[in-house]
Formats: sequence, structure tokens, C-alpha cells
Amino acid sequence: MTEQLESEPVAAAQLFGDRLETARRFTANLAAHGEERGLIGPLELPRLWTRHVLNSAIAAPYFSGSAVDVGSGAGLPGLVLAIARPDVEWTLIEPMERRTAWLTEQVADLELDNVSVERMRGEEWSRGRVFDAATARAVSALRTLLPFTAPLVRPGGRLVFLKGANVAGEIDAAAKQIKKYGLQDVTVEIVGEGVLDEPTRVFLATLSR
Repeated sequence: MTEQLESEPVAAAQLFGDRLETARRFTANLAAHGEERGLIGPLELPRLWTRHVLNSAIAAPYFSGSAVDVGSGAGLPGLVLAIARPDVEWTLIEPMERRTAWLTEQVADLELDNVSVERMRGEEWSRGRVFDAATARAVSALRTLLPFTAPLVRPGGRLVFLKGANVAGEIDAAAKQIKKYGLQDVTVEIVGEGVLDEPTRVFLATLSR
């Protein structure tokens, strides 16, 4: 393996606290098997902690109760958040079999008793609006993301999406969907300044109905 795993940043201890060992194990597992299993690209190891793991963990304070990660992939952000927030019940939705196999293996290996894995697409969820929050990272633009995430969240619950630099443009393009699903208090918060090398943009909205 030509690329080396990034050294653990100091911020990891701050973000994970007494869950740091579990976070280390997940990161090591992803570093060892992520590329061969098609979960991360070949250039991600030197930035695995900062760009992916800590970038996901920084959003942990936004969750409570029960949460769903739609399009969980390698477990970013869902598995990372489940490690950081053992007090929250997490459901990871992912349609690809090889990815759900990975997620299920990690839940067992990391002994996470607050996570369930569902192989399906977000729009195939049929158990109603049962979650206090929905999250997603690097899945799709807001206008296509909202129709399969908002219907999973109870009225009064929230959407917490990890977004890139173009999130303001995505919000403008999703005006119709934002109105359709009754989203209120739509904001973007930049979190992790002074903690992460690259702060994270978090899209937040509350379901009004």
C-alpha cells in the first residue's frame, strides 16, 4: 500500500472523548479494507481522519433521540456519529449490498448496540415518520435529497446534512422542495473552526408539519 494512513489529529480526542478507541478501530478498519471494498478512493488514506471521520463527528451535537443516515455508504457520517453519540438510536439506510455488508460487519466488530442497518433506498422506507432527525453526507443536491429524507422525519424533527461550499446555491435551487416539505428555520452553520483544518458546513432545517 503506497498511501499511508493519516496520523490521528489532536482533535479526535476532543470530539470522541471516551469513545476514541472505538473511533480508532473504525478508522483502522476503513483504512485497511475501504479501498479494496470500494468504499473510499485510493487517495483518501492521507486525509481519512480529517476529511472523513472528524468531518462527520463534528456534527454529533445536532442529534438526539433517533436518527437516520440515508445513503450511509462506508458509514460516513452514520457510523461515526453512532460512535460519538451512543445515546442516540441510529438507522443506516444503504441500497448497495456490499456496503450494507460492511456496515453490518462494523456494527458487530465495534459492538455498537445503538445501530440498525437497512438495505434499501430512502424512498423505499415504509414505516412512517419515526425519526427525530435525518442526515446525509455527499449523497446528492438538496432538491433531490429532500424528497427521500424529509418524509422519514416526524413533525418538529430536523434535517442535518453535511454539505460542501455550494450549499447556498443548493438551497436556492431547492426552494420548491423546501416549501413542499414545510421546512422552517433553514440555516447553514459552519462548525469546527479552530478544531478542524477545514470547518464543516451543516445544513439545518426543521419540519414544520
